[in-house]
Amino acid sequence: MARMTAARAAVEILKREGVDVAFGVPGAAINPFYAALKASGGIGHTLARHVEGASHMAEGYTRTHPGNIGVCIGTSGPAGTDMITGLYSASGDSVPILCVTGQAPTAVIHKEDFQAVDIASIARPVTKMAVTVLEAAQVPGVFQQAFHLMRSGRPGPVLIDLPIDVQLTEIEFDPDTYEPLPVYKPAATRAQIEKALGMLNAAERPLIVAGGGVVNADAADLLVRFAELTGTPVVPTLMGWGVIPDDHELNAGMVGLQTSHRYGNATFLESDFVLGIGNRWANRHTGRLDVYTAGRTFVHVDVEPTQIGRIFAPDYGIASDARAALELFVEVAEEMRAAGRLPDRTAWAASAQERRATLQRRTHFDDVPMKPQRVYEEMNKAFGPETRYVTTIGLSQIAGAQMLHVYRPRHWINCGQAGPLGWTVPAALGVAKADPEARVVALSGDYDFQFMIEELAVGAQHRIPYVHVLVNNAYLGLIRQAQRAFDIDFQVNLEFENINTPELGVYGVDHVKVAEGLGCKAIRVTDPNELGAAFEQAKKLAAEHRVPVIVEAILERVTNIAMSTTNDIGNVVEFEPVATEPGHAPTAVRPLKV
Repeated sequence: MARMTAARAAVEILKREGVDVAFGVPGAAINPFYAALKASGGIGHTLARHVEGASHMAEGYTRTHPGNIGVCIGTSGPAGTDMITGLYSASGDSVPILCVTGQAPTAVIHKEDFQAVDIASIARPVTKMAVTVLEAAQVPGVFQQAFHLMRSGRPGPVLIDLPIDVQLTEIEFDPDTYEPLPVYKPAATRAQIEKALGMLNAAERPLIVAGGGVVNADAADLLVRFAELTGTPVVPTLMGWGVIPDDHELNAGMVGLQTSHRYGNATFLESDFVLGIGNRWANRHTGRLDVYTAGRTFVHVDVEPTQIGRIFAPDYGIASDARAALELFVEVAEEMRAAGRLPDRTAWAASAQERRATLQRRTHFDDVPMKPQRVYEEMNKAFGPETRYVTTIGLSQIAGAQMLHVYRPRHWINCGQAGPLGWTVPAALGVAKADPEARVVALSGDYDFQFMIEELAVGAQHRIPYVHVLVNNAYLGLIRQAQRAFDIDFQVNLEFENINTPELGVYGVDHVKVAEGLGCKAIRVTDPNELGAAFEQAKKLAAEHRVPVIVEAILERVTNIAMSTTNDIGNVVEFEPVATEPGHAPTAVRPLKV
């Protein structure tokens, strides 16, 4: 048997589980693990500027390709607590990442040793497993179990905490005979699928709600095939956006209180049956449940059995991985079509596209300072269907989801459940690291951008290019809009007169200078008619210099983005004029029908 340190055994297991990239920050308590990384080779390492940033880089890396598992590494104490936000974000969105932390020696963990904290207890509520390994011989088994758990059932993150003496202890381990554990995914039965499909066939106006579970299961092709076989329009959720191309005849648009389309909500409210696959009925999607469920029959398919009935009781539930369920849905639907037993949904599907052609939001404005809607219009022109968009939360994300177009799975990489500010920069770096040849375009408001702005230096140091669209109104825009209900505008304005950049007026932070100081390129745009040229220049600069390139659009200070103020998807307020002629929405997927 081969003898090696437990840290080296852990690294060898990472490689055999398919890991070839890690993100992190070394420190005293994790240095033995870093020594093993160096000695073993085969795993590239990207040095973050903040350990939370490393966790979000790992998230972006995982979310980019099926099978990816991002790894983030930090030392003891605050490194682990800094990564809790990344673990929470990954947990909420069913994203497997592995967080490895150092720890004080086992003999003094309980003696308030320097940077000794019970990180496993802190992380446990937001992970599938969080463990401090106290016996070196257990390290291989713990890492093996970690990958098994991350991939099985509902995917999610794991934290492994390694005391420094455990890392340094030699153990017997043979990496050549190591094998990953089999992955467990529940699978629907044919009887269950036949019952669900029978319920769909009995409906007059059915819809499929496709969630992030379809993306996780790499089942978008099956989802589209099933929709086409049955003629059923599809509503992608925010996490499922891209499972069916935006220009597909059965894409009915997104539904919800904020990240929704006018036509999507209208079609949903006309429906009488909903088949949810790999979705969790998030509250920003459903709004008031009495409105969302009224007059509709629901079937819910989810990989996690306890998710079924958590938000509301469906009429029928199936615990199944989305791919396993959709394989059977396609098989049974094909048999039914051959036997002439599938209803004709042509008129219903056509009505959804009719709403899509008539219920549109206006994007074309020539105002200076510019309206945000124009930014997304110009993004649609500049960035094609191969673009991977990355964003987290705020009015920028909400407006982007309403107005951008996505055509492929994993091309809208969004932090859906946790929505931490600062997520976008490091996540975009993780995406670009996972797919170096892709066009990665991040989208942020000014506050999200400022939260972890130091991570731009990671892109400069490691030559990780992407384009970052920064919409700047010097406001906490989403919170300001929410404060309208309280008739206040309090502690949300970020403006000040920057004594070093008087030409900015009251827009405060000079993001161009900061970005350039961090080794990146940046362009400021104040006229909406110059956005297209700025985006083209940004693409060229990113390709030439291999660094992040920021395009900052100076917006009007106050814009209210369409959303419900009553938690009712049937009552979304359009604060701006809607499109009434084709020139109002020139990049809409369907030409406006008037």
